[in-house]
Amino acid sequence: MRKFFTILLLAVMVASITAACGGGDDATPTPAALNVEGGLPATAMEIAAARGLTPDDIAAALKTYTPSGKMDEYMLFLSGGHSGNVIAAGVPSMRILKNIAVFTPESWQGYGFGSKETEAVLDAGNVGDVKIRMGDTHHPALSETDGDYDGQYLFINDKTNARVAVIDLRDFETKQIVKDPLLISAHGSTFVTPNTEYVVQGSQYNTPLGWEYAPISEYKDKYRGTITFWKFDRSKGRIIPEESFAVEVPPYWQDLCDAGKRASDGWAFCNSFNAEMYTGGVEQGNPPFEAGVSQRDTDYLHLVNWKKAEEAINAGKFETIKGMKVLRIPTAVAEGVLYLAPEPKSPHGVDVSPDGKYIVVAGKLDPHVTVYSIDKIQQAIDGKQWTLDEFGIPILDFDAVMMAQVELGLGPLHTQFDDRGYAYTSLFLDSAVARWKLGGDDPNGYVLVEKTPVQYNIGHIAAAEGDTVNPDGKYLVALNKWAVDRFPRVGPLLPQNIQLLDISGDQMKVIYDMPMGIGEPHYAQMIKMDKLSPWDVYPEVGWDPIAQAPAEHATKAGEERIIRNGNQVEIYMTVIRSRLNPEHVELKKGDHVAWHITNLETAKDATHGFQLGGYNISLSIEPGETTSFEFEAVNDGTFAYFCTEFCSALHLEMMGYMFVEP
Repeated sequence: MRKFFTILLLAVMVASITAACGGGDDATPTPAALNVEGGLPATAMEIAAARGLTPDDIAAALKTYTPSGKMDEYMLFLSGGHSGNVIAAGVPSMRILKNIAVFTPESWQGYGFGSKETEAVLDAGNVGDVKIRMGDTHHPALSETDGDYDGQYLFINDKTNARVAVIDLRDFETKQIVKDPLLISAHGSTFVTPNTEYVVQGSQYNTPLGWEYAPISEYKDKYRGTITFWKFDRSKGRIIPEESFAVEVPPYWQDLCDAGKRASDGWAFCNSFNAEMYTGGVEQGNPPFEAGVSQRDTDYLHLVNWKKAEEAINAGKFETIKGMKVLRIPTAVAEGVLYLAPEPKSPHGVDVSPDGKYIVVAGKLDPHVTVYSIDKIQQAIDGKQWTLDEFGIPILDFDAVMMAQVELGLGPLHTQFDDRGYAYTSLFLDSAVARWKLGGDDPNGYVLVEKTPVQYNIGHIAAAEGDTVNPDGKYLVALNKWAVDRFPRVGPLLPQNIQLLDISGDQMKVIYDMPMGIGEPHYAQMIKMDKLSPWDVYPEVGWDPIAQAPAEHATKAGEERIIRNGNQVEIYMTVIRSRLNPEHVELKKGDHVAWHITNLETAKDATHGFQLGGYNISLSIEPGETTSFEFEAVNDGTFAYFCTEFCSALHLEMMGYMFVEP
């Protein structure tokens, strides 16, 4: 009965708002006429009328409103762009749940501000002798089992420095950063194979492999790209560089990639631009890159048979360059690993359909999306329907491999899929999302169904599990590059606008605008919340979150101590509400200090922070965690250290003093 009256209330509310907003011919109903079982629809109607809300506004609010204490159905992982991080948000509420620190130090989480463990993770991503503490994250990728998200790991790339990071979704923390030794930057990453055997990475702005010096006049001879396959060991939760390999490709400026699945399992697809191999030079009077790289009508889709590549690597048919195993172009061609296919000019998206039969490519300068068939690709390879490019790579005949072309609009970019046979493509110049029908093996079955405006200049899109073998098709997120007039002014640097679309019905509708003011998201993936199984607390007190194992320096209650050996001082501390032990630490100027802290709490959400003024130390110590930091006592004086997480009524009393004797 209560559910009945709730539904009745909502129905009356929408009807009353329709009338209040001019949606009907009758006069605005009186509050008395709208009162149902003591509810307050009249008040809701008055609020809606005062704010100028339409029935569509109310419907959108009902679809996205998540009451206090209620949980979202999906989690959205967004790249943080220039912030170097990953943002986790709930769907449909679009509430930010966590900012996951990856390539950039983050003091709230104690990431890169003293923690010995996280400093080691960050240092693994240094470039030569240069310490790198920034990043540009682009393409998060969830680990998969049989082509479905499994909720165990998340991968993210750093375009600027050709790095890949591993995030463990048991605690939503970064565990590993690897630097590609062949590339200085890489955009088309990270994309996983159906069982997360490999994380696929495509290069972009090509250099000599290993970013060695070579003048631009030697571009065709010495500049190269790679499609890198980072081997992932699920049992260790780590990328294994020594078991990874790269396939050398020409300097065509590779872009985005996707791994095949089901019918196309064993293949990876990467598009490219600048098939012209143009080298720029406006300062010398040459046309700019934007003109020089867009002269031809087509660029090249790269098709890589990674299973054959794996066989060639295992057979020793590789060269080692800066520690990375590389299949050079002649070997890749001879082993049937590498092929090309013409694709619309300046593409910026390649996406594989849920059944793996079709590969969708969108060219920014072509109003069509082009659909390729894996069966046609295989037949063209078997029939040797190709010509060769100047590097000796087979270019498959376009008509032989193309299934259909669908005209969608201006600036098509990225495609996602749903569970009803529809595909969704972002239209950058049209500022819209196009819904179109997948036609299978019928070229005439591929048709545009509708276009829905978004605000503005949409880039990537992410549908609910929309790039897996089993998409959900309920929600789609538009990651727009411009906000313009959508939010209050905050100065010249505006947030991007992340819009949530309801795609469950016959007509797509925008139902939420979410400003993203902590970075520039490029891509996202959306997973069912029930596939995630994060820990509430670490498995045991004294846990090392990086190793995901008991910590070497775990300290039990009663074992707190300070050990001095000459000028080497080691501190074993525990924290628990509302006490730091020890509370007095006596040092001498010049001491080298190793400090270990164990959070003895086993209660959910009982996190403690630790900051030490004057020494750039900021830590977050979750329940059960042990963390360590080291420093030189270079500044004498008296310093306070204290808990930074408001953990109890006596939180402010949770402190201590460090004395550094001159």
